[in-house]
Amino acid sequence: MKTTSAHDERIANMVFASVYPHYVNKVEKKGRTKDDLHKIITWLTGFDDCKLQELINEKVTFKTFFAVAKLNPNAHLIKGVICGYRIEEIETPLTKKVRYLDKLVDELAKGKAMEKILRK
Repeated sequence: MKTTSAHDERIANMVFASVYPHYVNKVEKKGRTKDDLHKIITWLTGFDDCKLQELINEKVTFKTFFAVAKLNPNAHLIKGVICGYRIEEIETPLTKKVRYLDKLVDELAKGKAMEKILRK
């Protein structure tokens, strides 16, 4: 599925710190923890808690967030549909990375085992 340039631009300019609390609420509402959330973010991006907090405090955009991330080499194993888009068909690299994160958060909230979320 092809995203529009306006859609991709909106995602690129979205501030990670504005979305992060929604990730926390989503997983905690379903009985998972903030530590679990940080574990999946660390797996995907390579960020430790300190770096993650720094990026939140700096109010970086998703574009900057993923520009400094070291994407996990197994991220390509994240597949499925999120927000109406099949991840493996998204052509814009940044949009695909953001949807990877969305998919991991969704799997965490749905109670999927951590080993499966982290593609072990």
